[in-house]
Amino acid sequence: MKKRAFCKTGTTAAAALFVLGLCCAARAADRYPSKPINILVAFSPGGAADISSLVLTKPAEKLLGRPFVFSYNGGGGGTVAIGIVVKQKPDGYNLVACTATGLVRVPQYRAVPYKLDDLLPITSFCATQSGIAARSDSPFRTLKDLVEYARRNPGKVTYSTTGVGTPMHLAMEFIAKKEHISWTHVPYPGSMPSVTALLGGHVTAASTSTEWAPFVREGRLRLLATHGEKRMKMFPAVPTMRELGYDFINDTIFIIGGPKGMPEEIVRKLDDAFHKSMSDPGFIDALMKIEHEPVYRNSKDTQKFLRGAWVRYGRMIKGIKVPVELPQKK
Repeated sequence: MKKRAFCKTGTTAAAALFVLGLCCAARAADRYPSKPINILVAFSPGGAADISSLVLTKPAEKLLGRPFVFSYNGGGGGTVAIGIVVKQKPDGYNLVACTATGLVRVPQYRAVPYKLDDLLPITSFCATQSGIAARSDSPFRTLKDLVEYARRNPGKVTYSTTGVGTPMHLAMEFIAKKEHISWTHVPYPGSMPSVTALLGGHVTAASTSTEWAPFVREGRLRLLATHGEKRMKMFPAVPTMRELGYDFINDTIFIIGGPKGMPEEIVRKLDDAFHKSMSDPGFIDALMKIEHEPVYRNSKDTQKFLRGAWVRYGRMIKGIKVPVELPQKK
């Protein structure tokens, strides 16, 4: 009898603690945010991820009543920053601005210190555009010119991207496999450094996001092809990879996320602020300038997209047969 009474008391106490914990979490969510919110950008400053997340958070600051503090840690296709943030306390004060690449592509190439579900996406807010560019003073006027040069000069063509496993890397390897050619991949910690390398003549071509756009307009770079489903409005004369016979599309999305375990109330509060910010004229104008498309998904829809993308890219990676660096199972 005493044992049963003890169990009942213990159960009651546990239930009371559980309810108390819920109440404390609810009060914390009501007060959130009570201090500045940190955002770690998963790429170098000045790139599309930096610009898009900055203009997204400015209107959100007014709605939430607290500022966002930005810092940067590029590298590994976004995996370095994601790895840092997933280890933080899930209280909504340490977030990451990243792309789907570091969650569903790079981890299928090499080991990373997290699993897909370790990062809780709060919102996804835009889709990227990307393409392949070369210097205007080069002999490459079309993508075919670059491919034929690589065919005649195996291994001599070098190209920059933001890392192994990114869609821009996959695009170049997709072409190489189809054309039976060989060229050398040179990864950088962000699109801007990748483009800078091309401008400086350190690589033959760059397969990156739209950081090349102003240099193409200036005439310093030449855009050979784009990775999107449709031609870019800014460069309507430039064909897509699909038009050139390569069945490849870059469907990368930009995400704001945090460590798993964040209270649902905080996730909803942040998502609501970011969603409303997407209608701000400054956000819309900034995305137009970098040729990125506003695309909204809430937390659950973003999770669903990422799980589907994991499967799609897994099949593509096996099809392209790009060497992976994952540790072998014993």
